[in-house]
Amino acid sequence: MSELTHFDDEGASRMVDVGGKDVTARIAVAESFVTMEPATQRLILDRQVSKGDVLEIARIAGIMATKKTADLIPLCHPLSISSVRLDYEVQNETTIRIIATVKIDGKTGVEMEALTAVSIAALTIYDMCKAVDRAMSLGPTRLVEKSGGKSGHFIRKDA
Repeated sequence: MSELTHFDDEGASRMVDVGGKDVTARIAVAESFVTMEPATQRLILDRQVSKGDVLEIARIAGIMATKKTADLIPLCHPLSISSVRLDYEVQNETTIRIIATVKIDGKTGVEMEALTAVSIAALTIYDMCKAVDRAMSLGPTRLVEKSGGKSGHFIRKDA
């Protein structure tokens, strides 16, 4: 395991200095899952939830959250995101997969931004549907792929 970069030699927290890094194209893909009752999923897919189009509102929430990641996670760098895309895949009659793809040309990666996007999208789905299904579950939430930077290309083997 490599050294933890957010701590100095004395164990104090720090924001990593990326000043000397090269600007490279960086991409991160993250996923999360929302599991629910079949009737809840039908309401979502048929756009029959009284609060509105659940997946579109969750998409907007995830995109907005991506841009606020540095405000939410203390040692994240504020980034100028090039693009954010949130997609959905119906896995079965009870599970929806949320996929975020975040891109940047920068000195640091966008893994946290992609993970934040899918997390907030999942929470938004829960919030919009909790009146009909409080037993929904969220997760797992995980990084699927990342590229760019000196650590190279990562692809999750079990995704």
